[in-house]
Amino acid sequence: MKRALFVCVENSCRSQMAEGFARQIGKGVLEAWSAGSRPSGLVNPRAVLFMKEKGVDLGVHLSKGLTDLPAGQWDYLVTMGCGDACPSLPAKDRLDWNLPDPKDLTDDEFRIVRDDIEARVRDLVSHASKEKP
Repeated sequence: MKRALFVCVENSCRSQMAEGFARQIGKGVLEAWSAGSRPSGLVNPRAVLFMKEKGVDLGVHLSKGLTDLPAGQWDYLVTMGCGDACPSLPAKDRLDWNLPDPKDLTDDEFRIVRDDIEARVRDLVSHASKEKP
């Protein structure tokens, strides 16, 4: 399986949603993780609520930092709109998904970001499944 790491600032919304989708959609293709450059310590309750609408349970997820990750190289490092706060970690492929932090957006806007993340994860899983080991 390919290893994917999704990174945002707080590991509260965007990267958590990406990890959740990647674990569900990419089962058997991606080993998914997420972390924050400055983790908040909790997963945003709205992220948990809106991901439930998609059948993904973030209620068991924890907000984590970069030091909480397993060692090794990542196949995909996906930064999610954290700009200069995003780390440079060893990865074969680095992607920058410039997404707004949905924490202060309306519910509809939050869902738009969530759905954008889902579409991008689907594309990543499709790409990863076609790559040779």
